[in-house]
Amino acid sequence: MLKILIVEDDSQLAAILRYLVEDDPRYRVVGVAEDAAGALEAAAREQPDLALIDLHLARGSSGFSVAAKFAEDNIPYLFVSGQAPRLPLPDLALGCLLKPFTGNDVQRALGMAEEVMRGRAASRPTMPQNIAAVEQEAEAEQTVFVPDPRLSLRQRLGRWIAGAAH
Repeated sequence: MLKILIVEDDSQLAAILRYLVEDDPRYRVVGVAEDAAGALEAAAREQPDLALIDLHLARGSSGFSVAAKFAEDNIPYLFVSGQAPRLPLPDLALGCLLKPFTGNDVQRALGMAEEVMRGRAASRPTMPQNIAAVEQEAEAEQTVFVPDPRLSLRQRLGRWIAGAAH
């Protein structure tokens, strides 16, 4: 069973996400945190196998700060956001679950993440080519990953991991 930590400041969305995650008996939510401090405490206490991290958290904290700490602690995670991150994600997230999502989207994202974590799927590149590096932003126009909504979440995440532009 995969232990999952949800880091989401919207309590209703966190409850829905918990329900959708636990709809599959292979996954169990071990905690829900609404800000960076709560996420770090929950991770230390619960030792999750995977985290779902919103980018904008309560009390002005950022999902990116949580992500950086989780990366140091070798806790894999997916970002959960209404928009794909505009910042480079060098060897950080397994992917990004875009809001709004369906139960099928959540299950596909978790399945894909589990495949990568277990080494049964191709590893993501260190720096996706479809996202500009921070240093290049001053000199060049930023490239942003914009998913094709006609593709399934698995296809979108697969292309993101492979570094394809769309």
